[in-house]
Amino acid sequence: MNTRIYLSSPHMSGDEQKYIKEAFDQNWIAPLGPNVDGFEQEIGHYLSVKHVAALSSGTAAIHLALIILNVSPGDEVLVSSFTFSATVNPIVYQGATPVLIDSEADSWNMDPELLEEAIIDRIRKNKKPKAIIIVHLYGMPASLDRLLPIAEKYEIPVIEDAAEALGSKYNGKYCGTFGLMGILSFNGNKIITTSGGGALISENERFIQLARKLSTQARDNAPHYEHTMIGYNYRLSNVLAGIGRGQLEVINERVAARRKNNQLYRSYLADIPEISFLSEPDEKYSSNFWLTTILVNDSGKKFNRESIRLKLNEDNIESRPLWKPMHLQPIFSNMPAYTNGISGKLFEKGLCLPSASNLRLEDIERVVFKIRESIK
Repeated sequence: MNTRIYLSSPHMSGDEQKYIKEAFDQNWIAPLGPNVDGFEQEIGHYLSVKHVAALSSGTAAIHLALIILNVSPGDEVLVSSFTFSATVNPIVYQGATPVLIDSEADSWNMDPELLEEAIIDRIRKNKKPKAIIIVHLYGMPASLDRLLPIAEKYEIPVIEDAAEALGSKYNGKYCGTFGLMGILSFNGNKIITTSGGGALISENERFIQLARKLSTQARDNAPHYEHTMIGYNYRLSNVLAGIGRGQLEVINERVAARRKNNQLYRSYLADIPEISFLSEPDEKYSSNFWLTTILVNDSGKKFNRESIRLKLNEDNIESRPLWKPMHLQPIFSNMPAYTNGISGKLFEKGLCLPSASNLRLEDIERVVFKIRESIK
């Protein structure tokens, strides 16, 4: 069998070992330490954001952001429907209700018109939303110049889910830095990784101080263990933060590699009219193209997304359908949703192609060959 080509495998720089060795040499194997402090400072410097809390996952970051905004049972939070369930699950952790907003065609992210329609309708029902979670899907920035004024108009705070968009920019500014808080993910398949990890970022120092306290079991300042709040075990370990520091040193190279992969796929498949790509709508958008995604539009039904996926799988190549929208998921099917059918069609026709920054040219050519074979 041919060597496995993964969808998005980790790509080590080699410098991670330096920081890990320092942690072992100094016996800093505890949850906190110099690597955590350094990683937070370096993320802040890269993104030009003042305050960062390094956490155990992007999910933890969303959860803490909702707690900081006092999202409670009975509240509602507006959230993109076309996303991974980890964006929505923390809303339910808080006993609140996710209100699911469908996508626009250009960026595949939250539709601004549906967002305002949902806000007006929820206010009419005396259920003004407590927060909005905007996702930058597959690294593509959302239409922030249309979404943020709506949030400001109705005075609803914005959390940016930039888990897939580290290194992506909108109008020259990094995704995750526009909202009241932003979240990042360093899961094993992300553009840089700490094996498992995430971060909460904000210009608001009080928010990040509170996040750090909550993420370490909310221990109060006392010589003994004193607790006046419910806390969580959400802090990133010093060892894993060392991996992150080595990874962050090569973030620009990783973004460039993913964008190059995307360009190669486009050039190799340009002559197939049934295949289209998620593209930057205009010059304001700069995607890291964390995953290269295609839509398969064959009206004759001779081939489709699934036939291509199965053909790739036969050759030990991992691909994945686009996210199944949350309003179509059994667990969220009874939640309020404002839909236009776009994300449902994207799920039916869309496929994520192998996109790791350590892909070789021959790997991409092998993927393309199998796609062409499946079409024939």
